[in-house]
Amino acid sequence: MATRTANVMARVEPDVKEQAEGILDQLGIPASVVINALYKQIIYRNGIPFSLILPTAPVARDEMTDAEFHAMMQAGMEDAKADRSRPASEVFAELRRGL
Repeated sequence: MATRTANVMARVEPDVKEQAEGILDQLGIPASVVINALYKQIIYRNGIPFSLILPTAPVARDEMTDAEFHAMMQAGMEDAKADRSRPASEVFAELRRGL
């Protein structure tokens, strides 16, 4: 039995499309597969499968209470122990790109 499909039309910024499709090409994944997976995750989670928040400005140490600072450091330590980290070179490259 043939799988039925439907079309999705969306407008995106040209540079965003180009960058995303470049990455997908390197991964060997068609955009349609990613869109289909996103839609399935929306159904599965009954919502958007990632956080949609406005980023906050970084807070300087002298603007934090000791409890806030220690909580932030503890969270960082837990991330490090769980191997939820990225190489510094990757982070700095991202910062240089202005992200």
